[in-house]
Amino acid sequence: MKYEDIVRHEEILEYYARGTAILDALGYTDHSTVHTKLVAAKAAEILEAFGYAPEEIELAKIAGFMHDIGNSINRHHHAEYGALLANEILKETDLSLSDRVRIVSAIANHDESDGVAADPVAAAIIIADKSDVRRSRVREKDPILFDIHDRVNYAVTANRLKCSSEEKKITLYLTVDEGICTMYEYFDIFLGRMTMCSHAARVFGATFSLKVNGQKVL
Repeated sequence: MKYEDIVRHEEILEYYARGTAILDALGYTDHSTVHTKLVAAKAAEILEAFGYAPEEIELAKIAGFMHDIGNSINRHHHAEYGALLANEILKETDLSLSDRVRIVSAIANHDESDGVAADPVAAAIIIADKSDVRRSRVREKDPILFDIHDRVNYAVTANRLKCSSEEKKITLYLTVDEGICTMYEYFDIFLGRMTMCSHAARVFGATFSLKVNGQKVL
């Protein structure tokens, strides 16, 4: 089973369709396959930058695409629900037991509430997921109805993740319109996520930093 098969998998896509409907009703930002494909691609870039093998990168791409399917059950504990769903789906594939467990574990541990980066696949998923902050994640609605999550994402007009194995650094560069979202609001939502990225970067022997509008803030 390859990543190309996973992104076309009927059951996975059905879970995402249901999860999108649920999060739309709740007013959450985008967690559809647009988001998960970006996470898969970013996770692959992180592992490539640090010299990991194609086999490892493939696992991260699969985990990245599948990491949010648990939203189809409930937003709360979606990481754990997603891991259980993923395990049942991947049991029917030709993935080895070891590879399946690594993917499932990465999915289960991507949420900042209680997740942890125990290996490079999980670490790459965490950093890729938490760094996906962008205006296009905000659902179409009257700006008057924006909550703090909407404002934070809508305020980000540019986003770039840079990985340097030579400098042992992972840096997230954001351009933020502070007329839409204050830095206080940003950190109110994202400090826990950025801290999780910092811990995940240690798996690569690297440091994680955040630069906003050209200034280092973490």
